[in-house]
Amino acid sequence: MSGTEKRSVEGIAGCAQICIIGAGSSGVAVAKALKDRGIAFACYETGSDIGGMWRYRNDNGMSSAYAALHIDTSRDNLGYPDFPIPKHLPDFLSHAQFLAHLEAYADHFGIRPLITFRTSVTEVSPMEDGRWRVSLSDGRVIPYRHVIIANGHLWDPRLPEFPGRFDGTTLHAHHYRTPDPFDGRRVLVVGLGNSAVDIAVDLCRRAAHVTISTRRGAWIMPKYLMGIPVDRWSATLSRRLRLPTRVTRMIMSRLIRLGVGDQRRFGLPRPAHPMWREHATLSQDLLPAIGHGRITVRPDIARLDGDGVVFTDGARASFDAIIYATGYRTSFPFLDPGLARQALGDGSRPALYRRMLSPTCPGLAFAGLVQPIGPTIPLVEIQARWLASLLSGAMAPASPEDQRHEIRRHHDIQRRTWLDSPRYALEVDYRSYARQMTRDMARGRAGN
Repeated sequence: MSGTEKRSVEGIAGCAQICIIGAGSSGVAVAKALKDRGIAFACYETGSDIGGMWRYRNDNGMSSAYAALHIDTSRDNLGYPDFPIPKHLPDFLSHAQFLAHLEAYADHFGIRPLITFRTSVTEVSPMEDGRWRVSLSDGRVIPYRHVIIANGHLWDPRLPEFPGRFDGTTLHAHHYRTPDPFDGRRVLVVGLGNSAVDIAVDLCRRAAHVTISTRRGAWIMPKYLMGIPVDRWSATLSRRLRLPTRVTRMIMSRLIRLGVGDQRRFGLPRPAHPMWREHATLSQDLLPAIGHGRITVRPDIARLDGDGVVFTDGARASFDAIIYATGYRTSFPFLDPGLARQALGDGSRPALYRRMLSPTCPGLAFAGLVQPIGPTIPLVEIQARWLASLLSGAMAPASPEDQRHEIRRHHDIQRRTWLDSPRYALEVDYRSYARQMTRDMARGRAGN
């Protein structure tokens, strides 16, 4: 950053009433939306550049990207609405290709010079006058009227606890980068989500053998169906035919069954719940790898046993390494635990109006804290414009009572639609959620 740019950023930070934490795909989208509205802001990023989880080996230490990572959303459904991904790029972008697109987006709209890099937010605490005290790693303490938290929710590893002891190598998928360290070794991957399957497939070409351990199974969905990315089939059914998400997913489950067959013949347990109630795992390669004998499927771990593992079916197998692809905790290290509970609620599901605003902590907002049925990036872009509309005064806020009512209704929909599990705590339906936010902005008033 040049001296002029640095002075410009410092000047904006000094006069801004809004603080953005994080410069990943969510933070950059919020910054762009605020800039479009002419709203001054300060954006702080721990690392030396934008990108968040999409920057491989990000020096902020929070990226979970591995070398072979490709995005599960296809190109035409992935990009920001006002900056589509070029058609010459492949259907499914690598992390490096998406990062390049994110960088192009930020540079096209002049966002990068407005971000303060190599600066962490160490604490956010309320002030008596209703503002928020933001403490920075460089020693500065700055009050802001609004704080928008966009630090991501896929960086703080969650590890399971099993009885016994394992003497080999253990790590969480967050720390997996390449298969090189596992050449010729017997590896157990715990989990059957997208990361678990990606890593298992990546490993099975180099390891002596790979085993997947799954507690309850998952629906395996290919990335392509009849040569077309599977999410384009979903988009066609839901948008063009105007079918509800549940109906779309029920139809998709039958199409997948026709295209793939019964996954139980590959040793994969069939989930107890229909596909519309669970997240499917996308992989074009898992079933062929199992069919070729490079990957074996086992049930949940009963106990660790020295140089091996005993599974719940009583079988025992020896391993050199275990990789836990067991998800992430939603963490905000700059919030006092008591304040975090106050802001998000004491339950297992965040108590946030429109999945962004805390009724109990006015001025505190969250961006990107969602896990949609549908693409994430375009949805976060709508969140960003919604927040900018609210903060600019173009959209009137909902009353505290209306906010609490909307939160209760959303939680009820979550429980009735998806499994009552921590994995689905951030779940939203893309279509209905996007429609709510778009309607709010169109009428100039947030509502139910």
